[in-house]
Amino acid sequence: MIDGQVEALEAARRRLIVALDVPDARTALNAAWKLQGHVGMLKVGLELFVAEGPDVVRALRRECPDLEIFLDLKLHDIPNTMAGALRSARTLGVRFITVHAGSGVAHLRACVEAAGPWLGVLAVTVLTSQDAAACAEAGHTRSPTEIVAMRAAAAQAAGCAGVVCSGQELGRVREAAPGLVCVVPGIRPVGGEVGDQKRVMTPAEAIAAGAGYLVVGRPILGAADPAAAADAIVAEIASAAQR
Repeated sequence: MIDGQVEALEAARRRLIVALDVPDARTALNAAWKLQGHVGMLKVGLELFVAEGPDVVRALRRECPDLEIFLDLKLHDIPNTMAGALRSARTLGVRFITVHAGSGVAHLRACVEAAGPWLGVLAVTVLTSQDAAACAEAGHTRSPTEIVAMRAAAAQAAGCAGVVCSGQELGRVREAAPGLVCVVPGIRPVGGEVGDQKRVMTPAEAIAAGAGYLVVGRPILGAADPAAAADAIVAEIASAAQR
């Protein structure tokens, strides 16, 4: 393999985030050990964090120092409470943390200020499990695409590092908030099961549309060989990025 190919695969690997949606630290660490050298970042979400607390983040950083951590807690409260939570998260040495974008610019700006220069705040726009019908049931009068664009603009105005959005809204995010990093969940390889996601894309489609990072969970963790499944997605990211 020539140097350019190695560099392309390494760049693609850094863009792949694996969602550790597992019930306990032992399962998380077993997955992390298997995935070292195959992915760039691990996402710790509510299930694992509520079960194990901050110690699981410390354990992952200690055992797998080459893997960055994305703390996906989707925090949503008054600005003062949010700022306190961000200051606590900052001590864990994680790369990204998520907060909900729905409260507006002042709310998001308080989070950014508390996070400091090294912890990137990602504003969650609309969950990929929600479609237009779900948004209407929740009382929204705008389409998911319109909501995402408005919240992305607020995230940029507040100084957030990026947003979390469906791949299907990447074009609108890039128009509303150019320069923001876009983290895209709901990624499914061709032929993969959709599960509880409503707005999904393949890795190649998301990269072509402008995604900065892809979040993949079950298609990797549920595979017979998680490392091989991750490698296949990395190769797809690298190929799409070069087109």
